[in-house]
Amino acid sequence: MNKFKKGRKFGRVRNQRIALIRNLAGDFIMQEKIETSLAKAKSLRPFVEKLITKGKMQTLANRKQLATQLPEKAAKKVYDDLGQRFKDRAGGYTRITKLPPRRGDGSERAIIEFVS
Repeated sequence: MNKFKKGRKFGRVRNQRIALIRNLAGDFIMQEKIETSLAKAKSLRPFVEKLITKGKMQTLANRKQLATQLPEKAAKKVYDDLGQRFKDRAGGYTRITKLPPRRGDGSERAIIEFVS
């Protein structure tokens, strides 16, 4: 029986895949809206939402965990700004909007942004 694995590989080995998601998350947090492939946006969403949830709980342990997962400026923004902005919201901090396929290769595109 075929057992499906959770997550996407993006044609990369594990440490490259982790670096890709962390870099995407850092860019997304700093710009608050990015355009990427649909698959990357869908993989980025749970990663970022877990980080925002950690940012909502103002503890030293959560601050250190954010610092290990994100670049310094992005971790500071999650802890200071985004955690406070979504303090009263119980999840669902991001929105994915589909775009038309890319002309070159037909790849599905999407915009991922924070809900206001």
